[in-house]
Amino acid sequence: MSISRRSARRSVRILGVAAASAALAFTASGTALACSISDFSAEATCDGTNGVINVKDIDASGTSATITVFLENNGADAKQVGEAQTMKGSKEGTKVTFSEDWAPNATYRVHVKVDSGKIQIDTDITPNLTTPSTACKSDESSSPSPSDSATPSPSASESTPAESDSPAPSASDSTTAAAGTSDNAPSPAVGESNLAETGANSNTGLIAGIAATLVVVGGGAVWFGMRRRGAHSGN
Repeated sequence: MSISRRSARRSVRILGVAAASAALAFTASGTALACSISDFSAEATCDGTNGVINVKDIDASGTSATITVFLENNGADAKQVGEAQTMKGSKEGTKVTFSEDWAPNATYRVHVKVDSGKIQIDTDITPNLTTPSTACKSDESSSPSPSDSATPSPSASESTPAESDSPAPSASDSTTAAAGTSDNAPSPAVGESNLAETGANSNTGLIAGIAATLVVVGGGAVWFGMRRRGAHSGN
């Protein structure tokens, strides 16, 4: 009888330890599956040329949560980004997306609220979300390239001077003109030019002959007059 009682006591102890172990394991597993704020994360990215804010939930229990995003300015809410969204997490991770044309180095507050039985969450993801220092790139295809600009390229007629109809002076013409013209020699006056041209054809000889004849005639007349005076005075 004593041996049976001892065996029964041992069995009870073994069952008690097993039950306690199972309870602890169940409690641990339940705690591991419970939703917590650490299951949530936020990130600012680009969807093409548009800025977006993604919130991810890796809660394996799939507890429903409400997510609200606010733009911060000097520690206060400047505006709410879109409408609040409801999501259920998963072991692989579930995402919700908020469209937001965020500026570089901007700050956003992401609030998580869970109200599901014993699980109560009403707090923000910490730290606040800070956007990248570079904004989303604009669509390069929509902006005109430098080659498509409105500035017209110069045409051939504008860039090349038109040829003159009058022929350019030849080298022989320019040489002749240079030889016949002196920059330092004064040009002759009009009167001097005419005198030089008419000097060979003037009547200077004829005039000189007539003058000499008149001088001889005048001298003879004077001599003849003086002689007659002498004759009268002798009588």
